Amino acid sequence: MTLPKPHRAAPRPAAPTASRVRAMLALAALAGPGLVPAVAAAHAVLVASVPATGGSVDAGPVAVTLRYNSRIDRGRSKITLLRPDSAAERLAVEADGPADQLAAAATLAPGAYTLRWQVLATDGHITRGDIPFTVAPPNAAMPGAGPAPARTAGN
Repeated sequence: MTLPKPHRAAPRPAAPTASRVRAMLALAALAGPGLVPAVAAAHAVLVASVPATGGSVDAGPVAVTLRYNSRIDRGRSKITLLRPDSAAERLAVEADGPADQLAAAATLAPGAYTLRWQVLATDGHITRGDIPFTVAPPNAAMPGAGPAPARTAGN
């Protein structure tokens, strides 16, 4: 009579070494963006603006352009201008233009302003943000520049 052989458990894999762990983390970091579902990547993130965040524009008519990393629903998105006196004015968003941009216009006097935006991305998620900027007097001299020298009859 033969007895069955005792069952042997499969050998356990060796614990990963520090260098192997670092290599796996580096690979995950490189592949990470490709592993994120497309829906999560579609949130509208502001990538450029005119005026720029913290920037300055001359007083008068100012064209506002906000560009995002994905398509947005222009009809359900908005731009609100916060004036120096804290008054809020909703700007009319232009109906036409690239699918990833909002555009509007306003006539601005010198002072500190904020553009408050809210957009609905085509993935159905709303994102919001603020863009503070300054409006300088028209043709303002550059900081540190003195007045132009006076002309004399001999010049």
